[in-house]
Amino acid sequence: MAAYLVPLSYAMNWFGRGHTPVRLTADEALLGAPFAWWTVSSLFALLALAVFWTAAYGVIGVMRLAGRRAPELPSPSRRVFLERAGATVAAAPFVAGAYGLFLGRLNLETTRQPILLKRLPAAFDGFRIAQLSDFHIGPFMTQEQIQRYVAVANALHPQLVAVTGDFVTWDPATQRAIVDALAGLKAPFGVFGCLGNHEAWSGVEDSITLLFRQANIHILRHERVPIASQGDSINLMGIDFASRRPFGPNSGAFMGRFRTGLNGLMDPDRVNILLSHNPDTFDRAAEFGIDLTLSGHTHGGQASLEFVSPQIAPSRLVTPYVAGWFEKPGGQLYVNRGIGTIFVPIRLGAPPEITLFELKRG
Repeated sequence: MAAYLVPLSYAMNWFGRGHTPVRLTADEALLGAPFAWWTVSSLFALLALAVFWTAAYGVIGVMRLAGRRAPELPSPSRRVFLERAGATVAAAPFVAGAYGLFLGRLNLETTRQPILLKRLPAAFDGFRIAQLSDFHIGPFMTQEQIQRYVAVANALHPQLVAVTGDFVTWDPATQRAIVDALAGLKAPFGVFGCLGNHEAWSGVEDSITLLFRQANIHILRHERVPIASQGDSINLMGIDFASRRPFGPNSGAFMGRFRTGLNGLMDPDRVNILLSHNPDTFDRAAEFGIDLTLSGHTHGGQASLEFVSPQIAPSRLVTPYVAGWFEKPGGQLYVNRGIGTIFVPIRLGAPPEITLFELKRG
């Protein structure tokens, strides 16, 4: 019990450990990460065992109802088989959780995604946009790690960079570190972004926007800006976090933005690209005829088993747009899986992602 209560007290912050560190500290490595891994893994092990034993005894019950002689559990060979199978089922979440903690959350993927736009001006044919999202700077996505990802993004030679929100998690004191980490992003047409729900919840929407401006990163808050090249231009827009349904604190403001946040931003005579943290705004964007929406928010499910079934992703409880490219009449959407994590520093089936878009006429 003592061994359990020590990491629990740390995880629940019963004694107040101050600001969130932006580097990996010894107590996070020795208490925070193991406790998070054990908690999540044991929960899934319990659920898996419940399913396993329900299925095992269900088969016996069906056989008895059918009038057939069910196998006797006291049989030594059968008991050994069931015990070993049960142990394997129980151990699998712990093994998977360890992989997600040590490898899955750092297994960065660079996704190259062509985007066909029939109204794209000739000057923007082949235009490259890099997207990074959902940083959640902290001990398991450190300032140094984000700087390494910035170098990866710069090496792709994008002409424009989009950063789509959730720069911090809960602690306002981390905003300076994330701005300093992203200040190294370089693109000839500039670095633009939008804010996520965690900027609203931590109360840093205004302050982090100012810090980004000082670092020459332009956060678009219900704003639009023309991106011009060789006499042609596209319309780049950005909005604060918006939601169609109640979503934690500030739900009223989020839902109001969903209804009215796009008003006055679209230019019907140009290609329109929207930066919006929540992919649910795609439904409204398609109604407006916005050509392309770039979002994040879902972490791709973070712990997703979509390789087993497309429905096994926690994010599908709140949005049908979990990860990747989507299209519907009126526009296209890409949902970036982000690079950080939340609640538990584990990624399974949803590796961190930097996306490089190439706009093509077609």
